Amino acid sequence: MSNLITALLDAPTSSNALYYTYLTVSFILIALMGIAAIVAIILVLLQPANSTGIDALGGSGETFFGKNKGKSIESRMKKWTWICLLILAVFSIAFFVVQRLPW
Repeated sequence: MSNLITALLDAPTSSNALYYTYLTVSFILIALMGIAAIVAIILVLLQPANSTGIDALGGSGETFFGKNKGKSIESRMKKWTWICLLILAVFSIAFFVVQRLPW
């Protein structure tokens, strides 16, 4: 145990420098994946439901303006959700590649 502590506290050698680089890159990728996942979850929760649900039974009709008022906001939220999920997938693949590198 004391050998491990002294090895970590010693001046970094080439192998220690690679290890610290590995830890730093892994930490950054995990943090970015966490941020992308939280943003994607928030965007999904803010989007309205696609189905009409119980409103279809009441026969409530919407006007053209009421129906299309939020289209631009909804479409932007949907687009940003896909972008966040794509970023999350790219960071996950990058994290896997970093794990497989011979450090």
